[in-house]
Amino acid sequence: MREILIAGNWKMNNDAEESMELAENLKMLSKRFDENVDVLICPPFISLYAVKKVLAGSNIKIGAQNMHFEDKGAYTGEISPLMLKGLGIEYVIVGHSERRQYFNETDETVNKKLESALRHGIIPILCVGETLKQRESKIEKETIKNQIVKAFENIKPSDAEKIIVAYEPIWAIGTGKNATCSQANEMASFIRSCVSELYGKKLSKKTIIQYGGSVKSSNAGEILSQPDIDGALVGGASLNADEFLKIINYAG
Repeated sequence: MREILIAGNWKMNNDAEESMELAENLKMLSKRFDENVDVLICPPFISLYAVKKVLAGSNIKIGAQNMHFEDKGAYTGEISPLMLKGLGIEYVIVGHSERRQYFNETDETVNKKLESALRHGIIPILCVGETLKQRESKIEKETIKNQIVKAFENIKPSDAEKIIVAYEPIWAIGTGKNATCSQANEMASFIRSCVSELYGKKLSKKTIIQYGGSVKSSNAGEILSQPDIDGALVGGASLNADEFLKIINYAG
């Protein structure tokens, strides 16, 4: 049976003090987390060190929202995998739609980041998803398959099995809209079939596939009950400790 992973992506929210306060609240609530669910939070870079210290001794994992694929160099404003590794960061989000949309992230750079994260022992959460125009044009599966194939290029099976995939329909991120449960599961199942084509059915059955896109406590239960969805990548709802707790416990 695959693990269930609920990840909170705090995006560009909360300064260091606010991040520490939210982390304290989550740590206090962590005793009420469903024991069958893994919980991850991804604060802004400036808060990673402080939040990690706050959460020491808890069962809450910590990840970064992005990273550069090079270890070091003249890349002003970037964060390297070695920097994350030095902080003990376990996970990193790669290829989020907002990175692709606003910061010119490409399938090629996503592939490089996956390779780099895996090389340094950081577990990547690979985000894939289609725009509303692509869905309305009925090319959503073609779009997703292309993203998967390019992201996994030259990645060996022993590394591929470590990659978590988050299906995020771009039209449902931060819009209040979300895919229906059947749409979300259909796409998660399709992603699993794409991984199967690349690496075989056995590996694809192990692949953790999350859903992301306006996940909140009111829809989490139905979304997370779908057979091919193994968790959620939660945005705004993860900024409220009580709301995030409800989502975590709906997943159990």
